[in-house]
Amino acid sequence: MSGFQWGKVGQPTLKNVFAGSHQLTIDEKGRLAVPARYRQSLADTCNSQLVVTMGPESCLEIYPAPQFQDIVTSIMQLPPRGPAALLRQRFIGLAMECEIDKQGRLQLSQFLRGQARLNGSAVLVGNIDHFELWAEDLWNARWSEGPDSKLGALSEAFQVLNR
Repeated sequence: MSGFQWGKVGQPTLKNVFAGSHQLTIDEKGRLAVPARYRQSLADTCNSQLVVTMGPESCLEIYPAPQFQDIVTSIMQLPPRGPAALLRQRFIGLAMECEIDKQGRLQLSQFLRGQARLNGSAVLVGNIDHFELWAEDLWNARWSEGPDSKLGALSEAFQVLNR
């Protein structure tokens, strides 16, 4: 087996990759507990400095600060008008810098929570270099149609991956 190592039970084996989904609760102050399995990696790679912004869908996207800066650098190369202007307004204009506190929590702004309809139950989804944070009802609705309704798009994505 090239490149794969078995880890200890309960220890993540993927380094610097955010994968999996976690059901979380956002408290009345807008805080969520970052899953313990990611805290050390985030402390090591970005000193627990994160950027939260609106994603293209009805979810928040949470990036380690260096990854967010890389995206900003790419966006700066786009024309300042047209569709890129909307991207700048939504992705950069709504971004909020934050830090994981000593208790492992992340504070979300009331505005961003409202935009993503986050109140109470949420699902944190690893997406390789960042997280998506969904209201649990929106996440469930997204997949309630069943995987068959998304097979075409998934098949197409895997074909691109396997080229």
